[in-house]
Amino acid sequence: MAYDYSDLVEQTKRWAGQAAASGWINQESAKQLCEFDARTPDALFAHSGSRPLIVAFMGGTGVGKSSLLNRLAGQAIARTGVERPTSREVTLYHHRSVAIQHLPEKLPIDRIKIAQHDEESKKNIIWIDMPDFDSTEQSNKQLVLEWLPHIDVLVYVVSPERYRDEKAWRLLLAEGGRHAWLFVLNQWDRGQTAQFEDFKQQLHKAGFDEPIIFKTVCAEELQADEFESLKATIESLATEHVIEQLEQRGLQVRKDDLRQRLQSQMPLLGSSQAVQQTPKLWQEQWQRTADILQQGMVWPIQQLANYYAEHAADLITNPAAGKYSPTRSDIRLWDEWASARFDDSLDEFVLNVDQQGIPVTPLKKQLAPVREKASKIIQGESELAVRQALANPGNVMHRAFLKFMRLCEIVLPLAAIIWVGYKLFTVYYTSNAGNEEYLGVNFAIHSTLLIAITWLTPFFILKKMKPSLEKTALKGLHKGLINGLSMIEYEVSEIIETFNHQHAEQVNQVTDIIEHCKIDNKHRELSRDDKGLLTRMLIE
Repeated sequence: MAYDYSDLVEQTKRWAGQAAASGWINQESAKQLCEFDARTPDALFAHSGSRPLIVAFMGGTGVGKSSLLNRLAGQAIARTGVERPTSREVTLYHHRSVAIQHLPEKLPIDRIKIAQHDEESKKNIIWIDMPDFDSTEQSNKQLVLEWLPHIDVLVYVVSPERYRDEKAWRLLLAEGGRHAWLFVLNQWDRGQTAQFEDFKQQLHKAGFDEPIIFKTVCAEELQADEFESLKATIESLATEHVIEQLEQRGLQVRKDDLRQRLQSQMPLLGSSQAVQQTPKLWQEQWQRTADILQQGMVWPIQQLANYYAEHAADLITNPAAGKYSPTRSDIRLWDEWASARFDDSLDEFVLNVDQQGIPVTPLKKQLAPVREKASKIIQGESELAVRQALANPGNVMHRAFLKFMRLCEIVLPLAAIIWVGYKLFTVYYTSNAGNEEYLGVNFAIHSTLLIAITWLTPFFILKKMKPSLEKTALKGLHKGLINGLSMIEYEVSEIIETFNHQHAEQVNQVTDIIEHCKIDNKHRELSRDDKGLLTRMLIE
């Protein structure tokens, strides 16, 4: 899908805003990504159809820009010479039928002079005389910078004495790719071939393979020069096709600038390979931390086990029991020491991630709640595990055996009593019939012993086999601690997974915008005839 430049700019601004808010980039980077110059030559006109070519004369003080414009106009429309040794205003020279509808707010109307003509040959051109860029007045420089985005062709005017002007030259290097350029070595009657060659060499270094340079003479007495060639060249550019090509060129330059700015942010986001290593970094860090925490909690676990053993009945029957007990509140698994060790572990993990060149601000924000939740997780899991352990002491086989012994504690004495009763009844019945003597003292003793043994044996076994509440609580606390640490590890792992997913989304958004900023092959072939005129006017 093709995107307009304005769409790409809006996407970039939205991304920069949310990325800065989330901590993926800093505010300074976001500000740079939100400052784009959307001004174009076409923005000066209300219609969406064809428009004139906008040509501006630019150069330093005294090089003869205004004289060139006057010569083009055939009249004194721009003040020159003693009356005005330096240009302080913008002079516009255009056909009477041309109307500039949208003059930008930063272009003061009181510093614009407009001259009109009726020549059809110049109908499709707006000529502009720019203020002297090297003037000591900062307002002149600011005025030039405000007008530059609205220019199609810049005619860079120098003189034999001023062709090495640093201020104007720096502007050329900064603005080189945004405009088409023609060069005029004015006052050539005072120039030398060596100066021309030196100037041409400078333009080569700036990126012009075959710069188009005109040698002109602006003197009271007309002399043979290349002024007419300059005029004809500019007039030949005033076609819809060339203007469209220049607009496409300007659009691509802006896209390239946007692409370069976004590409400069990519290293700040960190590499995807480094981000993929964060789960491993956390696992290594957490394994060391978990071992230290478990070793450091041996004593608090033992103290809590004693407490839970003493208050087992209250804890099981009343869930709130012990929660606010003075004794209980003095013993905590997750104390200040454990909290400090956990915080140190997270800080070290974040530091390791930062050393991988990955933005850590989003990670810090997401890890902050876990620092607060860790104590509650350990507390909740340990209390749940110890209550479950005390409610069901021992293992399954142990509990089954104890149930069997409790049953025997009832059944065996009852069976013994039934047997003794049965024996008493049968012997008594037979003794009345004269067949046998009645039971004596020995039977009474033996019966008593039998009943006692059948009752005491299960009772003794139950007493000796009863699980230790302290050991049960200790086992439950160990289980709760392991469960709590596992939950903390899972919470952090989920955060890291979310962080990695968010990083991938950030990279994908930037990559997608960069992809749509690439050079369109249709426009790559802009006037690529063998050393064509327009090609020679552009910096590649």
